[in-house]
Amino acid sequence: MPIPMQPPIDHDRRRMLTALIPPAMVVLLMWIVLGFDKVYHLDLARLGILPRTLGGLKGIFFAPFIHGGIDHLLSNTVPLLVLGWITMYFYPKASGRVLLVSWITTGLWVWAVGRDSHHIGASGIVYALAGFIFFSGLFRRRIALMAVSLIVVFLYGSMWWGVLPLQPGVSWESHLAGGIVGSLMAWFYRRVPPAHVPPPRADEPDDEEPMVIADGDPGDEHMPPPLPPSPDAGSMYDPQHTSSTWE
Repeated sequence: MPIPMQPPIDHDRRRMLTALIPPAMVVLLMWIVLGFDKVYHLDLARLGILPRTLGGLKGIFFAPFIHGGIDHLLSNTVPLLVLGWITMYFYPKASGRVLLVSWITTGLWVWAVGRDSHHIGASGIVYALAGFIFFSGLFRRRIALMAVSLIVVFLYGSMWWGVLPLQPGVSWESHLAGGIVGSLMAWFYRRVPPAHVPPPRADEPDDEEPMVIADGDPGDEHMPPPLPPSPDAGSMYDPQHTSSTWE
């Protein structure tokens, strides 16, 4: 009896869905926290960042998961999903480090210079991801990545007004810190190879240094196969290469 042929696996679609899982799980956790806060009246805003106080340091870790209400979390949900997916899909090697550094550094900045109020929410991370994606495309000068940068500008360009102290009750300090940190991360990781983009054309500048990583992530750019050894070669080796202020 002939064995039925299995349909081919769509690897591109699988990678796209896989890149969406981490930001979706983070957003889901934020909604769960908000639900518990509202149902049980936990007043979790007190766990936000309270600048220049010893107790306010804990807000650096907790503040991104705490929101003042449904509208506040809704304003962060879609950007976190979209920008988080873009970062995970195109920059899988740098995404985890960018998120962690942006999270901690933005929180420390707000704690050091923010207004005397509880700063809560994840919009600082949203601004960090937007800055990272936008400047990554510019620094790398790859047509595909620059197109992604333009998409980010088209979708979220107006949000950069949030870095100015124009709205009361909004932590512009988180927005400004996140945008700066994300932009710096784009420069710092500009040599890390992106994924799922075509190789540079002959008329495109290619300033990226090749990087060989032993445990490469699925979807990363493939390095060209090694050349065959010369006849007199004795051996071969593998070189090792946030958020709103809640008064």
